[in-house]
Amino acid sequence: MLSLLALCAAPVVASYFTFYVIKPSGSAYGELITPTVDLPADLPLTDLQGRAVAAESLKNQWLLTVVQPAACPEACERQLYVQRQLREMLGKNRDRVDKLWLIPDDGGMPRPELLSALSQKGVEVTVLRVPGARLQAWLKPEAGKALTDHFFLVDPMGRWMMRAPADPEPKKLKGDFDKLLKASAGWDNAGR
Repeated sequence: MLSLLALCAAPVVASYFTFYVIKPSGSAYGELITPTVDLPADLPLTDLQGRAVAAESLKNQWLLTVVQPAACPEACERQLYVQRQLREMLGKNRDRVDKLWLIPDDGGMPRPELLSALSQKGVEVTVLRVPGARLQAWLKPEAGKALTDHFFLVDPMGRWMMRAPADPEPKKLKGDFDKLLKASAGWDNAGR
């Protein structure tokens, strides 16, 4: 009888031991932003043709965001490539993530060949212009880094909630995305 009681009590004892002695803690490769920062409703966004885009239209989808100038030097192209690959690595969850390129300047257009390369497989990158000062009031780089060094993740409710380290390891960053997408599967739907 005592062995049966010990067998039934073992999971309860193990859970208390784990919680109070081992103290498991979650960790992320990217930096979780606490508290999250809401997408400003009055953020002045325009598309490449100069048409106004409501910030509200960016909600209801995870946004894997990069901030790069329109000239897009080699480091920018590499970051846009990694952005595309990260989304593709998500497999069946890739439709829950949109790619967003924010251009923090007023002049210049990205090269047409770059824009066409970004639209492979029918999945385009949303490219929007935003005044640099307003962008820096919303997204913040790591100390000693620039906005162009990071990927920023915005949740479907329009809150900036994660910043990837500069030059991230895609496999580790994908691990963070997998955890977030799994945790949000009950309330998040694919597509805006």
